[in-house]
Amino acid sequence: MAVDRNYIGSYRLLKLVRAGASCQIWEVISEIDNRRCALKTLQDEFRSNKDEIALLKHEYAVGHELHHPHVIEIYDFDIVRGIPYLALEYFESNNLKQWIRAVTDPETVRNQLPLIIQRCADGLNYLHEHGWVHRDVKPDNFLVNSEAEVKLIDFAIAEKIKKGFARFLSGRSKIQGTRSYMSPEQIRGETLDQRSDIYSFGCMLFELFVGRPPFTGGSPDELLQKHLKAPVPSVSAGNDEITPEFANLITQSMQKKREARPNSMREVLDFIESTRILRVQRR
Repeated sequence: MAVDRNYIGSYRLLKLVRAGASCQIWEVISEIDNRRCALKTLQDEFRSNKDEIALLKHEYAVGHELHHPHVIEIYDFDIVRGIPYLALEYFESNNLKQWIRAVTDPETVRNQLPLIIQRCADGLNYLHEHGWVHRDVKPDNFLVNSEAEVKLIDFAIAEKIKKGFARFLSGRSKIQGTRSYMSPEQIRGETLDQRSDIYSFGCMLFELFVGRPPFTGGSPDELLQKHLKAPVPSVSAGNDEITPEFANLITQSMQKKREARPNSMREVLDFIESTRILRVQRR
């Protein structure tokens, strides 16, 4: 995106942090309170795209009332000079997938990964307790810095958890998410609850410890069919350092039927906090 001025609204642009297909992330300073922030802006070709603008607005609607150490803070949404933007907490970090690839010391991974997983679960549990299912849980959507601090990000397709009769009256959900982590009910377009995110979280844990997603396919349809029908692969076969108890948690989280998974992220978090993850876990 070509920005012809040094400001977007009251935010002074410092540097471009990263660019994606439809958005860019800038490091900025708020001229109102001198706070360093991140500014998520739409690329030139998407500035007038109603769907992309709606995603930014929705992300603000979900995130601006969330305040938790392991969830990114969202401050502001506006459209200035035709540029839609979202102002967020600035958190200098990699995402979890990048963090794993960048760390070369096995002891760092061994010592920090259990804490990072616990913090990921804590942030996701907070989101669920405030009535939202994320719908795109994956390593890319957890930021991790050098101190093993974690932030859950990207609420663009988050959906309100429906309870009572609303579960049966809401119709089919729009099928969105990332194929490598989508729950069977998400693929079928069913009404979702926190257990869909738990499935995705299990897929993420599998990838962190085995080095690849649980399912791959030669085509998008083949991959989705494996989520729907293929047996859950053994995480222990891919990494024999994981304790049987933790391997069982991953397997339970990835069950095809949501009723067979843990009922809440609180259950998952409590298990992680009380169970050894690695067979020899140095502290």
